[in-house]
Amino acid sequence: MAFIKEEPADFRIEEVFSLKQEDLEEQTELIEDNEVKEEVKEEMSEVEDKNHVSKIKSVEKPKQKDLKKRRENKSFTCTWCGKSFTRKCDLDVHMRIHTGEKPFTCDQCGKRFIRKCHLERHMRVHTGEKLFTCDQCGKSFSRKCHLDVHMRDHTGEKPFACDQCGKRFSRKCHLELHMRDHTGEKPFTCTECEKNFTCKHILERHMRVHTGEKPFACDQCGKSFSRKCHLERHMRVHTGEKPFACDQCGKSFSRKCYLELHMRVHTGEKPFACTECEKNFTCIHILERHMRVHTGEKPFACDQCGKSFSRKCHLELHMRVHTGEKPYKCSHCDKSFIQSSHLKTHEKFHTREKPYH
Repeated sequence: MAFIKEEPADFRIEEVFSLKQEDLEEQTELIEDNEVKEEVKEEMSEVEDKNHVSKIKSVEKPKQKDLKKRRENKSFTCTWCGKSFTRKCDLDVHMRIHTGEKPFTCDQCGKRFIRKCHLERHMRVHTGEKLFTCDQCGKSFSRKCHLDVHMRDHTGEKPFACDQCGKRFSRKCHLELHMRDHTGEKPFTCTECEKNFTCKHILERHMRVHTGEKPFACDQCGKSFSRKCHLERHMRVHTGEKPFACDQCGKSFSRKCYLELHMRVHTGEKPFACTECEKNFTCIHILERHMRVHTGEKPFACDQCGKSFSRKCHLELHMRVHTGEKPYKCSHCDKSFIQSSHLKTHEKFHTREKPYH
């Protein structure tokens, strides 16, 4: 009688896996199935005979759900950077970062995108669609993240703090820009004069000095400006708005610098001193104009006759000699004058005023 040598069960399982190891994922699922079955069997053995059938079903269902959940949470790892994903489709999209693949193309401008949702978001640039509206001021945005940032203007939230000086910001980009004040970093260089700047938009604004570009035009008089804030300030000439008021006398000004200059009338402050005669002035440009008395500089030249002047207003007055303009008219007769002082002298003939004894 021939005896058949029975090998241990563990050896047979190892032999099966060594022969059938074709797909790592199928092998893992098989092991998980066996583990679940063993757990179910152990629990079934503890169930009473009278409830045997019903208890098998109640134990089997949650175990099958757990297995399904474990399969869904299976990790898919990028072989380039080691980042893991719960779904294979997410890994496939992520791989485009490494491969450079951009399968979604805008039919308006040809720009390409990694994801379809990014293309859909980009299309709002062409359509002008703004789905996200602020419930505080009604301003609309094409992206939700832009609305979230905008809401901080209303709430006053400033989540980004400088670790050097403690100053807080509502936007991360503002903090990053502020940090360059501490580091002294100026990564943007002008190609014309090699001057350096902390951020790109300041460089772009500076370039208008070289190009002469003035993209911001007044719709009232057509005057153009290189900066938007200059246009907004200019518009006060037409609207008459004077938002800066003196708390001493109530006088209002269209610009903050004018108010600061005016306040020196009340304080008596004259911080700018002439080094030649020690005369003091309230602002630097008056000092600079005064210095021409000592230097003899006359930077304002007439393009008609070449005559030069130390002050711009004197050149403008002189130009009326060439243009024939006489803006000051007598209220008693039709005679006109180039200067207001000439008109005042003339009107004394009508009033018969003789102030000089």
